[in-house]
Amino acid sequence: MSTDVHAVQLIAVDAVALDTETTGLDARNARLVQVGAIRIRGGALVETDTLETLIDPGIAIPPATIAVHGITDAMVKGAPRFVEAWRRLSPFLGPSVLVGHTLSYDIAVIERELADAGLRWKRPRVLDIRHLAQIALPTLNGHTLDNICEVLGVTITGRHTASGDARAAAEAFIRLVPLLRERDIRTVGEANLALKTLREREARSAGGLTAAAPGTVDDTEPSAEVVHRIDSSAYRHRVRDVMSTPPHWASAKATLAELVRQLMREKISSALIANEDGRIGIVTERDALRAIAEQGNAALDLPIAGIQSVPIGTVWQDAFLYRAIGRMQRLGYRHLGVTDDYGNIVGAVTARNLLAGRTAAPMMLGDEIQSADDAPALAVAWSKISTVARRMVADGVDARTTAAVISEEIRLLTRRCAELAEARMGKEGLGPPPCAFCLLLLGSGGRGESLLAADQDNAIVFAQGAPGGPEDQWFERFAMILNALLDAAGVPFCKGGIMARNAEWRKSVDDWRRTIDGWIVKQSPQDLLNVDIFYDAMPVYGDRAFGREIWAYAYDKGGAARDFVNLLTEQARVKAPALTLFGSLKQDDSGRLDLKMTGLFSIVAAARVLSIKHGIKERPTLARWQGLTARKIGSESDVERIIDAHETLLGFIITQQLADIAKGVTPSPRVDVRALSAGQKTKLKAALGAVSTAVDIAGEGRL
Repeated sequence: MSTDVHAVQLIAVDAVALDTETTGLDARNARLVQVGAIRIRGGALVETDTLETLIDPGIAIPPATIAVHGITDAMVKGAPRFVEAWRRLSPFLGPSVLVGHTLSYDIAVIERELADAGLRWKRPRVLDIRHLAQIALPTLNGHTLDNICEVLGVTITGRHTASGDARAAAEAFIRLVPLLRERDIRTVGEANLALKTLREREARSAGGLTAAAPGTVDDTEPSAEVVHRIDSSAYRHRVRDVMSTPPHWASAKATLAELVRQLMREKISSALIANEDGRIGIVTERDALRAIAEQGNAALDLPIAGIQSVPIGTVWQDAFLYRAIGRMQRLGYRHLGVTDDYGNIVGAVTARNLLAGRTAAPMMLGDEIQSADDAPALAVAWSKISTVARRMVADGVDARTTAAVISEEIRLLTRRCAELAEARMGKEGLGPPPCAFCLLLLGSGGRGESLLAADQDNAIVFAQGAPGGPEDQWFERFAMILNALLDAAGVPFCKGGIMARNAEWRKSVDDWRRTIDGWIVKQSPQDLLNVDIFYDAMPVYGDRAFGREIWAYAYDKGGAARDFVNLLTEQARVKAPALTLFGSLKQDDSGRLDLKMTGLFSIVAAARVLSIKHGIKERPTLARWQGLTARKIGSESDVERIIDAHETLLGFIITQQLADIAKGVTPSPRVDVRALSAGQKTKLKAALGAVSTAVDIAGEGRL
C-alpha cells in the first residue's frame, strides 16, 4: 500500500532534482542537449544516485545558447538522441516528486520532445524552489537560482550545467524545508496548496490575465484512488486479547531434554528464561531442533542457557496487534514477551497467535518508527498514518479505534524521539540522565484520542533537583532536542507552550507535588488554564513509575479538594454555541464549524472532572464515562447518548481531516458544514444535543 503523497512530510519526500539545458528559451521549439538529475531521500542528497547525459538535439545549437551553457555541436555529436536518453531518464524519475528551479520550462520541453516521439508521460508532482522561496523568503530581491542559493548558503558548482543546477536546486530545497515548516507548510499537499494560492494571487495582481506557465502541475486535487480495504483486525484488537497467559518459564540450568519434555507436557512452543543477570531470554522449539540437528543427541544434555535468545523482544499488553506484528517483522522473531504497565512479563505471543484468521495483506503500520534513526526517517513512518486512517474509515472501523491507533503512533514517535534525544545528549558530551525521570504525553495523546491535527503536549518529571539546577539543565537540553525532533518529524510545537522544554512542564517529583498542591488553592478557572490535561498524562519513556506516581497524586489531591473540583467544573461547563437561533449549524466565514470547541471539549472535560471527583483513575473518555455509569452517576441512557456523541464527533472530524489532507489543507477540527448531506447534518445536530447533557451532568456534580 502506497503512502498518501499529500500527507508526506517535505523532510521525508522521495524526490528527484532535475535540470535541463536546451537549444533555446522558447519551449515550443527548444530541443534538449543535456539532462542532469540527483535523488533526494530522507532530507539529504543521495550522492550515489545521479544521472547526467548529453543529448544530440538533431539540429545545430545556436551560438547565443552555447555562450550560456557552453555545450557545442561537437560535444553532442555521438550522444544519444532523445528517445534513447529517455529510456534511462524515465525509470530514474519514476513516481518521484520533481524538484527544480522554474521547472515549468523543463517539463514543457520534455513533454514536447515526448510528443514528437509519440511517447506519453504521466505528469509528475512538482515542487519548484522558485515558488517555494517566494513563500519562505518573501523579502528576497528576486527569486533567481543564484539569489536563492546565496541567501541559503548554497554554493553552486557548475552553473548553467544540468547537473550543477540540479544539485544546487536540491540543496536549496533541503534548506527551504525548515523555513517552510516555520510557516506551517510541512507536507507535499500543504506545499502544493500554498503554491496554487501563490499562482492565483499572482493572477489576480495581473488582472486575471496570468495563466499557469506551461508544464506547471496543479497537484492540489487528489487523483481518483481506489481505497483498498485492509484487514482491520490488527488495528482493532490489542495484544492482551490474544496473548498466552500466564507465561511459561524454564530454568536456565535445565537441559535441553528437560525443556523438550516441558514443551510437550504443557503443549507450548517456547519457554522464557530468567537469567541471573536479570535479562529475560527465550528458547523455542525451533532452537531445540536446530541444536539437535547441529550436535545430535549430545545436545539434549546441554543447558538451555547456551541456546537461548537474549534479551527477548517484548511488546506492551495494551498495544494494538499491528504493533506486535510489525515488531516481529523488524526483529525477525516469531515470539514476543508481553509486558504490563510496570515492565513485568505477563504473557507471550507467537506469530501463530497474531496471524490466526488474518489475510496475508501487508501491514501498513509496522515498527518503522522504532527503527528510525533521524527526523526524516521518522517523518517517512509518520506520513503513513493518514493512509491507514483513510483505509480504516473505508473499512468501517469506528472513529474511536482510529483515534486510538493515531495515538499509538504518537506515543511511539514520542518515545523514539526521546531515545534519539538521549543518544544525542551522549554525543554532545552531556552524559546520561543525571537521575531517574519519566516523559509524559498529555492531552488527547495521553487519553488515546488523537486526531490527524495533533500537536505536542508533553511533560517531564524527574527524581530530584531544583529549577535551574544541573539536573534541570540536563533535562531542558534533552527536551529541546526531543521537541525539535517531534516538530521536524511532523508533530508541530504546541502553540500553547505545553512542552517539556518549557520550565512549567519540566519539574522534579517534589516540585510537581508542590505544583499540584498549588492548583488546589487557585482562585479562578483562568488560574487553572491547561491544568486539566495533566490528568490525561500517560508515561511513555523512562521510569514510568514516576509518571504513574505523580498522576495518581494529582487524582487523589484534586478529588479531595472541593474548590478545585468546582473550578474545573466551571471550565467544563463552558460550551461554544453550535447552532444558530433558528436551529441551523453555525458556520464561520469559510463555512466551517469547530467541532472541538462546540462538542468534543465539553464531553472530554466533563468526563475528566467527574473522574477526578469520583476517583475514576482512567484516561480514555469512554472509560471515564463507563466508570461513571458503574457508579450510577447520570442516567445510563444519557451516558450512552454522550458516548455515542463522542464517537460521532470524532468520526466527523477524522473524515474532514482526511479530505483536507488530500487537498493540501492543514487538518483541523473544523468541519465544512456546506459539504454535509441533510442526513449528516441531522446526525451531527443530535450529537451536539448530547453535548449539553454532558455539560448538565458535570454541573450537577459540583460539590
